Amino acid sequence: MGLNETPSSERVHIGFFGRRNAGKSSVVNAVTGQELSVVSDVKGTTTDPVYKSMELLPMGPVVIIDTPGFDDEGALGEMRVRKTKQILNRADCAVLVVDGTLGKTEMDEELIGLFQEKKIPYVVAYNKCDQTGSQEYSDGLAVSATEGLFIHELKERIGALVNTGDAKMKIVGDLLKPLDLIVLVIPIDTAAPKGRLILPQQQTIRDILEAGAVAISVRDTELKDTLHRLGTKPALVITDSQAFEQVNKDTPEDILLISFSILMARYKGFLADAVKGVSVIPELKDGDKVLISEGCTHHRQCDDIGTVKLPRWLKESTGKELVIETTSGREFPDDISSYRLIIHCGGCMLNEREMEYRRKCAADAGVAFTNYGTAIAFMKGILKRSLMVLPDLEHLIP
Repeated sequence: MGLNETPSSERVHIGFFGRRNAGKSSVVNAVTGQELSVVSDVKGTTTDPVYKSMELLPMGPVVIIDTPGFDDEGALGEMRVRKTKQILNRADCAVLVVDGTLGKTEMDEELIGLFQEKKIPYVVAYNKCDQTGSQEYSDGLAVSATEGLFIHELKERIGALVNTGDAKMKIVGDLLKPLDLIVLVIPIDTAAPKGRLILPQQQTIRDILEAGAVAISVRDTELKDTLHRLGTKPALVITDSQAFEQVNKDTPEDILLISFSILMARYKGFLADAVKGVSVIPELKDGDKVLISEGCTHHRQCDDIGTVKLPRWLKESTGKELVIETTSGREFPDDISSYRLIIHCGGCMLNEREMEYRRKCAADAGVAFTNYGTAIAFMKGILKRSLMVLPDLEHLIP
């Protein structure tokens, strides 16, 4: 991914929902101006959610999601409906496509209930107005995907649902002053992607540059010599969490230290919960279940952080025989009540709504929730140092 591309997690996610043959895919194609989804008169043509990242005026960078029919039937149909419900956890706004020749059904009302329950702003699009002749609806607007009627008005209505102009939390830029020197520690090992940096590293570098500060990137193996040769004290060292222990040793105590993962948890809005969540680690007992969840999918290396390193460090820290389970990508258990602790990645590949959904699921189930960087810093005994740049959170440290 290039540095000038907007990652999926930073885009507005627009979900199109409705019954089979209501014309969801046709409306999606009309709104995007592309043949994004296959269109057919056969019910259930869309069998899996279809994602498309694009620029859509007046909103800018978006992810369009075309979902299977919510009234799908049979065992496979139930699985498709489940997938559709999962989309609700990441949709920033929703378009309910109703077959205008039939009007709203009980199934459509159920979807509206779900939108309201999850506080998703939505618009109702009554499709096929070229057949019905109806153009006025008190609770939505008429469109015709086949004739392209009122599609522009629909796009304007969708754009009004989500305010994309709000200032977002910075990853680190709000903590910096112009010309501050920031050292980024980026290990280049078997787990590092070939020829590129991972998303949190890219985003952090961009944030530092926008703040008018100076970024220097080094491998963990060159950090100590680099700090010695700089001739000036950095304002902050930011490290990959996997190298936390060694970087802590190589960084003088009078230099602030934090990790990409901790900063990402702050950026996604759940760092306070992550700090409180680590208090459960010393209380874990033999047989307790821990879920380690990543928001992305990647090829597992022999010393993978989620499936190898974190389980090993948990065992070393607690001395207990724990039941470790892992998930990756968009998969997240519907029922998490059996877990004592969830350790999540920083969530760079998940949008803010989905991260909030996962955090809230844990809170509702009474399950402690933390993240990779915070848990690693705690288990290595350096969490207090890692949060010195964020003094408002120090009182939460166990």
